[in-house]
Amino acid sequence: MNTLENVKLINLPKIADDRGNLSIIESVKNIPFTMKRVHWIYDVPGGIDRGGHAFVENEEFIVALSGSFDVLLDDGKEKKVISLKRSYYGLYIPNGIWRVMNDFSTNALALVLSSNDYSDDDYILDYEEFKKWRAAR
Repeated sequence: MNTLENVKLINLPKIADDRGNLSIIESVKNIPFTMKRVHWIYDVPGGIDRGGHAFVENEEFIVALSGSFDVLLDDGKEKKVISLKRSYYGLYIPNGIWRVMNDFSTNALALVLSSNDYSDDDYILDYEEFKKWRAAR
């Protein structure tokens, strides 16, 4: 079962250029899974949280492409907050970890890469159910 020790902040390649910087994400090479789905979160109103779930199977990699936000992580025993604010690193979250994204800055843009196709059945949406699920493992 994954714990917060399995969560990783991963530096991405940053190619600096006078014309602007470029960063790259490649499946398996930069992140520890093959991407099957990509989505992004934007125009989050002030004071609103996103996430508030865990996955049974899916892994994610989250990058703040613009602006900043915090990611509260919880493995059922420990909690920690990671601030994402640069587009040349991202947060790898393995399955079985509860996450809540909050404190979005104005014009924040979160890119989320997923290891699995979307499935309702993969989500744990209730925190109390999450704690029971973790305890049973």
